[in-house]
Amino acid sequence: MNRILVLITLSDSGIETIKSNPELPKKETEFVNRWKEEGLLESFYISVSKKDAVLIFKDVDESATKKLIEALPYFPHMAKIEYHNLNKQF
Repeated sequence: MNRILVLITLSDSGIETIKSNPELPKKETEFVNRWKEEGLLESFYISVSKKDAVLIFKDVDESATKKLIEALPYFPHMAKIEYHNLNKQF
């Protein structure tokens, strides 16, 4: 079963912008919840510092995954994004 693992790191200035705008986290959460409901997002983790996130997508290819990430309200505040294609073993 193929999966796409996405590792995201927010920029320091982005974290400050997000903290100062309470609407941004609400909008971001709406995207994540919709992806979960649609069955695209299998897992979602946020680091304790809230600077890093790990998302695991299923039933979607890398190109489509990149478009999903680029649509996020936090996208302009992301310093680093890595995409890894995985084969789920169990």
